[in-house]
Amino acid sequence: MQAKARLRYLMMSPRKIRRVVELIKGKSVEDALTILRFTNKAAAGPLSKTIQSATANALAIEGTSHLKVEDLSIASINVDEGPQAKRIRFRAMGRVYRYKKRFTHLTVVVEGEPTEEVKTKRTLGKKKAVTEKKPAAKATPKKTTKKKPAAKKTTTRKTTTKKTTTKKTTAKKTTAKKTDETKKTTAKKTAAKNKKTTTAKPKDKPAAKKPAKKKEKE
Repeated sequence: MQAKARLRYLMMSPRKIRRVVELIKGKSVEDALTILRFTNKAAAGPLSKTIQSATANALAIEGTSHLKVEDLSIASINVDEGPQAKRIRFRAMGRVYRYKKRFTHLTVVVEGEPTEEVKTKRTLGKKKAVTEKKPAAKATPKKTTKKKPAAKKTTTRKTTTKKTTTKKTTAKKTTAKKTDETKKTTAKKTAAKNKKTTTAKPKDKPAAKKPAKKKEKE
């Protein structure tokens, strides 16, 4: 069983990458990753990422139950040349130096054979789970006692009746207070009127007009 991963247009010359690839060829995936972790080269980072993606593809195809990372090894690593970008560098006396930026394409192939021992363990585990579930289904269901909701309703009604009676008593008290206050205010007004009438002086009667004397005829 094989799985591959490809990295395209890597901005690095293929000559630099091939030096690091020679350290990894024909080794297991775990050993290759540990070697790349401690190599002080720029090509170590992208190489480790492509190897990890190839292992993930292999595990996705076969499944983690049938295949493990320990069983995988590197089958081949191809370093192909990509396109070249032309660039210039300015120099003295108005001159220009030309150089090329090289790109590479990486392809990593990983291979490994799935083990059969894991399959047998899985099947045995499933059979045990099925046998354990059967007696659980035969167990007698427990009796459930239903609660009586009627008691709660009666209590709520009682509380509502109590509230209504309290409201009525408060209304009666307020009306009695209002009647007493109105009576007091009317009594005060009448007493004040009586006092005014007693204290007021009688008005002087207007003077009677004397009858006009008739002029005597000469």
